[in-house]
Amino acid sequence: MKPFLILQLRPEAAASDSEFFAICRNAGLDANEVKRIRLDQEALPTELNLDDFSGVIVGGGPGCVSDAPAQKTDDEARIEAEILGLMPQITERDFPFMGCCYGIGILGHHLAQNVSKERYSEPVGTADCRLTTAGELDPVCAGLPKRFDAFVGHKEAMQSLPDGCEHLIEAPSCPYQMIRYGQNVYATQFHPEADGAEFEIRINIYKHKGYFAPAEAEGLIAMCRTANVTAPASILRSFVERYRSLSD
Repeated sequence: MKPFLILQLRPEAAASDSEFFAICRNAGLDANEVKRIRLDQEALPTELNLDDFSGVIVGGGPGCVSDAPAQKTDDEARIEAEILGLMPQITERDFPFMGCCYGIGILGHHLAQNVSKERYSEPVGTADCRLTTAGELDPVCAGLPKRFDAFVGHKEAMQSLPDGCEHLIEAPSCPYQMIRYGQNVYATQFHPEADGAEFEIRINIYKHKGYFAPAEAEGLIAMCRTANVTAPASILRSFVERYRSLSD
């Protein structure tokens, strides 16, 4: 089997490692089935060939594509440019792609430049997610309940559905929770890899990053420990099972 390429953007080692292992665990991927690139530590190879992979998975990160250039660190700007530079190949080839959180911002910016902080930012917590009619028919959403909770926490969001996309999952707090471009390019606003323990780690790491007041951290951790967030992980497993089999 060709490996899955996992691209990570988090500069904090603890957050990056925890996210990586959560993605692998929930997707059912062994170490020999992935190629991991931490873009905060190394550049995307110029000779990267998508034909060497079963699919691409992009993790989350503290950056925002809608921030002005002056608001981005040099590393954030470089990482964003490298991911955006890969997206034309992804969308033109309809190559298997799963963008988690930051990934939907990248996809929306690439397709329509429609990501901003104007509406739909969600505080750290859970979103009341619901499958749309298209979501009920989508193979990667197969097995999801029609309504489920997922962990969120983001400052920006897609403001409209880009042309060529199917709207798969919605929530009252932010309508575009999961979309598909073409047949194989997916992205979620929520974190499909995160359970309560994973989100607790991120709350401790990012409590000074402007997502919430630091004094709220203990209450948010208590929320994570009682939240019933189990369904989203099946999205990663379904994605990997679908494209693992197609690459055999």
